[in-house]
Amino acid sequence: MKRFILGCCAALALIAIAPAGASATVTPGVQTVTEGAQCTANFIFRDGGGTYVGQAAHCSGTGAATDTDGCDSGSLPIGTPVEVSGATQPGTLVYNSWITMQQSGESNADVCAYNDLALVKLGAADAAAVNPSVPGFGGPTGLADPPSDLGATVFTYGNSSLRGGVTKLSPKQGTVVQEQGAGWSRDVYTATPGIPGDSGSGFMDASGRAIGVLSTVQIAPLAASNGVGNLSKEVAYAQAHGFGGLSLVTGGPFNGNLVNAILGA
Repeated sequence: MKRFILGCCAALALIAIAPAGASATVTPGVQTVTEGAQCTANFIFRDGGGTYVGQAAHCSGTGAATDTDGCDSGSLPIGTPVEVSGATQPGTLVYNSWITMQQSGESNADVCAYNDLALVKLGAADAAAVNPSVPGFGGPTGLADPPSDLGATVFTYGNSSLRGGVTKLSPKQGTVVQEQGAGWSRDVYTATPGIPGDSGSGFMDASGRAIGVLSTVQIAPLAASNGVGNLSKEVAYAQAHGFGGLSLVTGGPFNGNLVNAILGA
Protein backbone atom coordinates (compact mmCIF):
# COMPACT_ATOMS: atom_id res chain seq x y z
CA MET A 1 0.00 0.00 0.00
CA LYS A 2 1.23 3.49 -0.85
CA ARG A 3 0.36 6.15 1.71
CA PHE A 4 1.16 9.83 1.81
CA ILE A 5 0.53 12.22 4.66
CA LEU A 6 -1.73 15.08 3.69
CA GLY A 7 0.83 17.83 3.30
CA CYS A 8 0.17 21.41 4.25
CA CYS A 9 -0.55 24.63 2.54
CA ALA A 10 2.04 27.34 1.99
CA ALA A 11 -0.44 30.11 1.18
CA LEU A 12 -2.77 30.64 4.12
CA ALA A 13 -6.19 32.23 4.14
CA LEU A 14 -7.57 31.91 7.65
CA ILE A 15 -11.24 31.02 7.53
CA ALA A 16 -13.67 32.55 10.01
CA ILE A 17 -15.83 29.87 11.59
CA ALA A 18 -19.08 30.93 13.22
CA PRO A 19 -18.73 30.10 16.93
CA ALA A 20 -21.40 28.08 18.69
CA GLY A 21 -21.60 30.80 21.35
CA ALA A 22 -21.07 34.54 21.28
CA SER A 23 -17.81 34.33 23.24
CA ALA A 24 -16.45 31.15 21.60
CA THR A 25 -13.60 31.71 19.15
CA VAL A 26 -11.83 28.33 19.20
CA THR A 27 -13.73 25.20 18.10
CA PRO A 28 -13.02 21.88 16.44
CA GLY A 29 -12.26 22.49 12.78
CA VAL A 30 -10.24 25.68 13.21
CA GLN A 31 -6.99 25.96 11.31
CA THR A 32 -3.68 25.31 13.05
CA VAL A 33 -0.34 26.49 11.63
CA THR A 34 2.99 24.99 12.73
CA GLU A 35 5.97 26.81 11.23
CA GLY A 36 3.96 27.54 8.07
CA ALA A 37 2.33 24.10 7.83
CA GLN A 38 -1.46 24.43 7.96
CA CYS A 39 -3.70 21.67 9.33
CA THR A 40 -7.19 21.31 10.82
CA ALA A 41 -7.92 20.84 14.51
CA ASN A 42 -10.03 17.79 15.31
CA PHE A 43 -11.53 17.99 18.81
CA ILE A 44 -11.08 19.68 22.18
CA PHE A 45 -9.41 17.80 25.04
CA ARG A 46 -8.78 18.54 28.70
CA ASP A 47 -6.93 17.13 31.68
CA GLY A 48 -5.80 18.55 34.99
CA GLY A 49 -3.04 20.46 33.24
CA GLY A 50 -4.98 22.42 30.65
CA THR A 51 -7.17 22.65 27.57
CA TYR A 52 -5.93 21.34 24.23
CA VAL A 53 -6.88 21.29 20.57
CA GLY A 54 -6.00 18.06 18.81
CA GLN A 55 -4.14 17.90 15.53
CA ALA A 56 -2.27 15.24 13.59
CA ALA A 57 1.26 14.46 14.80
CA HIS A 58 2.57 14.74 11.25
CA CYS A 59 1.49 18.39 11.14
CA SER A 60 4.76 19.16 12.93
CA GLY A 61 6.75 16.66 10.86
CA THR A 62 10.03 17.71 9.29
CA GLY A 63 10.31 15.05 6.57
CA ALA A 64 8.70 14.36 3.21
CA ALA A 65 5.04 13.58 2.53
CA THR A 66 6.03 9.92 2.14
CA ASP A 67 7.31 9.78 5.75
CA THR A 68 4.31 8.11 7.38
CA ASP A 69 5.99 5.89 9.98
CA GLY A 70 5.95 7.80 13.24
CA CYS A 71 8.69 5.67 14.76
CA ASP A 72 11.35 6.89 12.34
CA SER A 73 10.03 10.23 11.02
CA GLY A 74 11.35 13.60 12.16
CA SER A 75 9.29 16.15 14.06
CA LEU A 76 9.61 19.62 15.49
CA PRO A 77 10.20 19.45 19.26
CA ILE A 78 7.77 19.62 22.13
CA GLY A 79 7.37 23.28 23.03
CA THR A 80 7.03 24.43 19.41
CA PRO A 81 4.50 27.28 19.10
CA VAL A 82 1.39 26.55 17.03
CA GLU A 83 -0.91 29.25 15.70
CA VAL A 84 -4.57 28.43 16.35
CA SER A 85 -7.19 30.35 14.40
CA GLY A 86 -9.41 32.26 16.82
CA ALA A 87 -6.85 32.24 19.64
CA THR A 88 -5.23 35.45 20.85
CA GLN A 89 -1.79 33.88 21.10
CA PRO A 90 -0.03 30.76 19.78
CA GLY A 91 -0.66 27.49 21.55
CA THR A 92 2.16 25.13 22.52
CA LEU A 93 2.84 21.63 21.20
CA VAL A 94 2.82 19.52 24.38
CA TYR A 95 2.28 16.00 23.03
CA ASN A 96 3.20 14.35 19.75
CA SER A 97 2.67 10.61 19.27
CA TRP A 98 5.62 10.37 16.86
CA ILE A 99 8.03 11.84 19.40
CA THR A 100 6.54 9.76 22.20
CA MET A 101 6.83 6.52 20.25
CA GLN A 102 10.46 7.19 19.44
CA GLN A 103 11.28 8.08 23.04
CA SER A 104 9.51 4.99 24.38
CA GLY A 105 11.04 2.60 21.83
CA GLU A 106 7.70 1.58 20.29
CA SER A 107 8.18 -1.50 18.08
CA ASN A 108 4.63 -2.44 17.06
CA ALA A 109 4.56 -1.77 13.31
CA ASP A 110 0.83 -0.99 13.27
CA VAL A 111 1.15 1.54 16.08
CA CYS A 112 4.16 3.14 14.38
CA ALA A 113 2.29 3.44 11.09
CA TYR A 114 -1.06 4.77 12.31
CA ASN A 115 -0.66 6.53 15.68
CA ASP A 116 -0.86 10.16 14.49
CA LEU A 117 -2.12 12.49 17.25
CA ALA A 118 -0.75 15.68 18.75
CA LEU A 119 -2.03 18.06 21.43
CA VAL A 120 -1.67 21.83 21.36
CA LYS A 121 -2.13 23.53 24.72
CA LEU A 122 -4.05 26.79 24.74
CA GLY A 123 -3.26 29.77 26.93
CA ALA A 124 -5.64 30.41 29.84
CA ALA A 125 -7.47 33.28 28.13
CA ASP A 126 -8.06 31.26 24.97
CA ALA A 127 -9.09 28.16 26.91
CA ALA A 128 -11.96 30.24 28.29
CA ALA A 129 -13.10 31.01 24.73
CA VAL A 130 -13.38 27.40 23.56
CA ASN A 131 -16.57 25.70 22.41
CA PRO A 132 -16.18 21.94 21.75
CA SER A 133 -18.99 21.62 19.18
CA VAL A 134 -18.05 20.68 15.61
CA PRO A 135 -19.27 23.35 13.13
CA GLY A 136 -22.40 22.30 11.27
CA PHE A 137 -22.64 18.84 12.80
CA GLY A 138 -22.50 19.51 16.53
CA GLY A 139 -21.11 16.82 18.79
CA PRO A 140 -18.93 15.03 19.57
CA THR A 141 -21.20 13.06 21.87
CA GLY A 142 -18.39 10.86 23.23
CA LEU A 143 -15.39 8.78 22.21
CA ALA A 144 -15.60 5.39 20.48
CA ASP A 145 -13.72 2.98 18.24
CA PRO A 146 -14.46 3.66 14.56
CA PRO A 147 -16.89 1.30 12.83
CA SER A 148 -15.38 -1.59 10.89
CA ASP A 149 -18.46 -2.44 8.83
CA LEU A 150 -18.11 -1.81 5.11
CA GLY A 151 -20.27 1.19 4.20
CA ALA A 152 -20.65 2.53 7.73
CA THR A 153 -21.40 6.27 7.67
CA VAL A 154 -18.95 8.81 9.07
CA PHE A 155 -18.84 12.61 9.21
CA THR A 156 -15.96 15.07 9.16
CA TYR A 157 -15.15 18.77 8.88
CA GLY A 158 -12.08 19.80 6.88
CA ASN A 159 -10.72 23.35 6.86
CA SER A 160 -7.97 23.54 4.26
CA SER A 161 -6.99 27.05 3.12
CA LEU A 162 -7.00 25.61 -0.43
CA ARG A 163 -10.81 25.95 -0.33
CA GLY A 164 -10.33 29.71 -0.33
CA GLY A 165 -12.64 30.35 2.58
CA VAL A 166 -15.66 28.48 1.16
CA THR A 167 -16.85 26.89 4.40
CA LYS A 168 -19.81 25.20 2.66
CA LEU A 169 -17.27 22.71 1.29
CA SER A 170 -15.95 21.82 4.75
CA PRO A 171 -18.66 19.45 6.14
CA LYS A 172 -18.44 16.02 4.54
CA GLN A 173 -20.10 12.63 4.83
CA GLY A 174 -18.28 9.42 4.00
CA THR A 175 -18.23 5.66 4.27
CA VAL A 176 -15.80 3.17 5.75
CA VAL A 177 -14.12 0.98 3.14
CA GLN A 178 -11.92 -1.27 5.25
CA GLU A 179 -9.97 -1.64 8.48
CA GLN A 180 -6.19 -1.36 8.55
CA GLY A 181 -3.37 -1.97 11.00
CA ALA A 182 -5.09 -4.34 13.42
CA GLY A 183 -7.76 -1.74 14.15
CA TRP A 184 -5.48 1.30 14.30
CA SER A 185 -6.89 2.85 11.10
CA ARG A 186 -9.80 2.87 8.66
CA ASP A 187 -9.78 3.65 4.94
CA VAL A 188 -12.64 6.05 4.26
CA TYR A 189 -14.17 7.51 1.11
CA THR A 190 -15.90 10.88 1.26
CA ALA A 191 -17.72 12.69 -1.57
CA THR A 192 -14.60 14.82 -1.94
CA PRO A 193 -11.46 13.36 -0.34
CA GLY A 194 -9.46 15.17 2.29
CA ILE A 195 -6.93 17.54 0.76
CA PRO A 196 -3.71 19.14 2.01
CA GLY A 197 -4.61 21.34 4.95
CA ASP A 198 -7.41 18.98 6.09
CA SER A 199 -4.81 16.87 7.96
CA GLY A 200 -5.87 16.27 11.54
CA SER A 201 -9.60 16.69 10.88
CA GLY A 202 -11.84 14.85 13.30
CA PHE A 203 -14.21 12.08 12.22
CA MET A 204 -17.47 11.11 13.93
CA ASP A 205 -19.71 8.08 13.55
CA ALA A 206 -23.46 8.07 12.87
CA SER A 207 -24.12 8.70 16.57
CA GLY A 208 -21.81 11.70 16.70
CA ARG A 209 -19.06 9.95 18.65
CA ALA A 210 -15.48 11.02 17.96
CA ILE A 211 -13.77 8.12 16.21
CA GLY A 212 -10.79 9.29 14.17
CA VAL A 213 -8.18 11.70 12.92
CA LEU A 214 -7.49 12.29 9.21
CA SER A 215 -3.91 11.21 8.56
CA THR A 216 -3.12 10.08 5.00
CA VAL A 217 -4.29 9.91 1.42
CA GLN A 218 -4.06 6.45 -0.11
CA ILE A 219 -2.52 6.07 -3.55
CA ALA A 220 -2.96 2.29 -3.86
CA PRO A 221 -4.89 0.06 -3.80
CA LEU A 222 -7.77 2.41 -2.88
CA ALA A 223 -6.88 5.58 -4.74
CA ALA A 224 -8.18 8.84 -3.24
CA SER A 225 -9.40 7.20 -0.06
CA ASN A 226 -8.22 8.67 3.23
CA GLY A 227 -6.54 6.93 6.15
CA VAL A 228 -8.29 7.79 9.40
CA GLY A 229 -6.53 6.87 12.64
CA ASN A 230 -8.43 5.28 15.53
CA LEU A 231 -8.81 8.18 17.97
CA SER A 232 -9.79 5.95 20.87
CA LYS A 233 -6.52 4.04 20.58
CA GLU A 234 -4.54 7.25 20.06
CA VAL A 235 -6.00 8.84 23.19
CA ALA A 236 -5.32 5.67 25.19
CA TYR A 237 -1.70 5.79 24.03
CA ALA A 238 -1.37 9.39 25.20
CA GLN A 239 -2.96 8.46 28.54
CA ALA A 240 -0.37 5.73 28.99
CA HIS A 241 2.48 8.11 28.18
CA GLY A 242 2.18 11.11 30.45
CA PHE A 243 -1.39 12.32 29.92
CA GLY A 244 -3.25 9.98 32.26
CA GLY A 245 -6.15 12.37 32.84
CA LEU A 246 -6.71 13.22 29.18
CA SER A 247 -10.35 13.26 28.10
CA LEU A 248 -12.42 14.38 25.14
CA VAL A 249 -14.69 17.38 25.73
CA THR A 250 -18.16 16.70 24.32
CA GLY A 251 -20.09 19.27 22.31
CA GLY A 252 -23.69 20.19 21.62
CA PRO A 253 -26.47 18.07 20.09
CA PHE A 254 -25.34 16.08 17.06
CA ASN A 255 -26.81 16.70 13.59
CA GLY A 256 -26.21 13.76 11.28
CA ASN A 257 -27.69 15.48 8.24
CA LEU A 258 -25.11 16.66 5.69
CA VAL A 259 -27.43 19.17 3.99
CA ASN A 260 -28.27 20.82 7.30
CA ALA A 261 -24.58 20.81 8.24
CA ILE A 262 -23.68 22.56 4.98
CA LEU A 263 -26.41 25.15 5.34
CA GLY A 264 -25.46 25.79 8.94
CA ALA A 265 -21.68 25.78 8.48
